[in-house]
Amino acid sequence: MPAGLKSAYRYHRQNWNVVAKSCAAVILLSFVLAVGFLLIILSCALWANWLPLLVALTFVLAPLPNALFAHCGGDEFSSSDGATGAVDLGRFLTSIVVVTGFALPVVLTHSEVVKPGACVMSIIGGGLVYGTILAYSAAFRQEDEYD
Repeated sequence: MPAGLKSAYRYHRQNWNVVAKSCAAVILLSFVLAVGFLLIILSCALWANWLPLLVALTFVLAPLPNALFAHCGGDEFSSSDGATGAVDLGRFLTSIVVVTGFALPVVLTHSEVVKPGACVMSIIGGGLVYGTILAYSAAFRQEDEYD
C-alpha cells in the first residue's frame, strides 16, 4: 500500500472514531434527558396535579440567559481576561432560574399543593434535564480561536 494511501486511511479511521464517540454521547444524553422528562411527567400524572410540570419549563429555560449573555464579553483586543458585567448578569439570572426550579416543588409541597413523592420525582427529573443540557453544551462546545 502506498504511503499516501496509508496516511489517508489512518486519517479517515481517526475521524470515524471521533464520529462514533460523538454519536454515543448524543445517544446517552438523549436517554438521560428522556428519563428526566419521564420523571417530571410521572410526578404530574401519578398524583393528578400538573403544577410540577413548571419545573420542566424552568430547567429548559435555565441556560437561556447564560447563552444570551455569554457573547457580551470582551473581544480579543480587550486588556482583561475576566468576565464583564453582562456575562456576570447572565450567570446570575441563570442561577436564579435554577434555584427556582429546585425550590418550586419544595414550596408547593410545603403548602400541601403537591404530594412529597411528586416533589422528589420532580426535583430528580429536573436535575437530570438541567444536567443533560449542561453536559451537552460542555461536550459539544466549539472554541473560536483564530491563530
